[in-house]
Amino acid sequence: MPAGGRMRRVDEAVRQVLADAIAEELKDPRVGFVTVTDVKTSPDLSFARVYVSVLGDEQARAASLDGLRHAHGYLQGRIASDLRLRRTPTLEFRYDDTTDRALRVEDLLRDEGPQR
Repeated sequence: MPAGGRMRRVDEAVRQVLADAIAEELKDPRVGFVTVTDVKTSPDLSFARVYVSVLGDEQARAASLDGLRHAHGYLQGRIASDLRLRRTPTLEFRYDDTTDRALRVEDLLRDEGPQR
């Protein structure tokens, strides 16, 4: 199996562990409705960039990201215990703006509409 396939499986496994832990175990009131949309792990497993979508406004997004950053040690521990990887990656949380961009394009298309 090529290394790319293995990394995709690792990324998906990390994404699933984080999604479950965030939804079911984190008690931080700053963390709102968060969806883990993607994970990109470095080939040596030393680092993982975690992309999240947050329901709410800019303030809710900032609060949720702060809460996730505060909980990174706990979340790394969950990855270590659940996945038993050679190395547990350091987590970096990023807001995934894909939905925002899609909505902006949709608004632009709706505003432009068919011109006759």
